[in-house]
Amino acid sequence: MSTTPTATYEIQEKLAQLEQALLEKLPTMPTLLRDIHRSLKNDPDTVTLLSEEECSILVRGLKQQTKTEIATTVRKAKPRKSLKSITVADL
Repeated sequence: MSTTPTATYEIQEKLAQLEQALLEKLPTMPTLLRDIHRSLKNDPDTVTLLSEEECSILVRGLKQQTKTEIATTVRKAKPRKSLKSITVADL
């Protein structure tokens, strides 16, 4: 399946609308996310044509819609005692 310039343009237009919806907190954001998802699913090659900025807009919209935060740092695990060194006092 080859990507058409029209499909790419439509997705870019929807991404611009999504950015505006994010800035103005418009209720159209979920619909725009659905439309963008549908378009990208129908023409997956279009994803490779998106700029980092356009991908960022999409990720911001998804984060806001799903109320999810993407981890940016890795926390070190606390060292645990081995089972051999656990005593009754630890329980």
